[in-house]
Amino acid sequence: MNKNLKAMVMAAGMGSRLEPITLMFPKPLIPVMNRPLMDIILSQLHTIGVNEVISNTYYLANQIIDRYESNNLGVKFNYIKETELSGTAGGMKKCQFFFDEGEDFIVMSGDVLTTADIKEGIEIHKKSGAIATIGVKQVPHELVSHFGVVVTDETGYITEFQEKPPLEEAKSNLINTGIYIFNYKIFDYIPENTFYDFAKNVFPKLLKEGQINTFEVKGYWNDIGTIGQYKQSILDVFNGLCKIEHTPIVETNLGSYISETPKIPSSVRFIGNNVIGSNVKLGEYIMLDNCVVMDGAEVKTGSEFSNCVILPALSTNTKKIVSENTSKDAVIV
Repeated sequence: MNKNLKAMVMAAGMGSRLEPITLMFPKPLIPVMNRPLMDIILSQLHTIGVNEVISNTYYLANQIIDRYESNNLGVKFNYIKETELSGTAGGMKKCQFFFDEGEDFIVMSGDVLTTADIKEGIEIHKKSGAIATIGVKQVPHELVSHFGVVVTDETGYITEFQEKPPLEEAKSNLINTGIYIFNYKIFDYIPENTFYDFAKNVFPKLLKEGQINTFEVKGYWNDIGTIGQYKQSILDVFNGLCKIEHTPIVETNLGSYISETPKIPSSVRFIGNNVIGSNVKLGEYIMLDNCVVMDGAEVKTGSEFSNCVILPALSTNTKKIVSENTSKDAVIV
């Protein structure tokens, strides 16, 4: 293991499929059980010995920088601000100065909720001597067309990639999780100041040289790329499929909830699993059925919401944007 193990959390993306949530904050700050996703990622990295992290930022960059420049997660946070998006590999290339020549390092997407054993992945990577090791996850065959599929040989090395293949053409049910372990040599495969992507530009070169190994992610993994996937992650935590730290779950006669807001009227009915953020105002005789109520939202007396994310009306502009992109998954109150 490196004496000074470092990591990069990719945090530049716009998260357009998560609107209107990402009109308020960037994807890495989306709260899962009232904890920003990147808090969870950085805490996990710290537990395996990572003390320094860098992120490439772009969309709503200052929110990320302000939160982590000084943090209590045990990780020194470094960052670059991109003036234009440069792709997954291009963004990492701009962070080359941060990493130590000859050493291995971790790269993770800032929108992944996982309990992967990354430490085991590093050990597998080091034994293999490969330039790149990708975390892969087995998914049910009927879901493979939603992901980047990875085909491996008997030793775990990748022989082929299939990007969202039709079910009948899929050669594997292993998918790319967006968890990478690279050797510093990876930078030799990425030109400077060029839009460059791992999947389209870097991995095909490494594939020809037989330089991409894999480790299996046996723990929980979910890519929070849509509101549907976001709600699924919340449900998975409530159901014990994903074990992360959160405030205690309160059981009611019809359902359960967690809350950062201390005062909840006794007339509120909770059905299914619900998350209440901080500084939330709940009126009387409300019904919440499998909902996430974001910080600062106000739910008026007599309201009933089911299976949605409830956001505060922060500005007239936000209301306008949301009214033009109506979604049954998220509402502004």
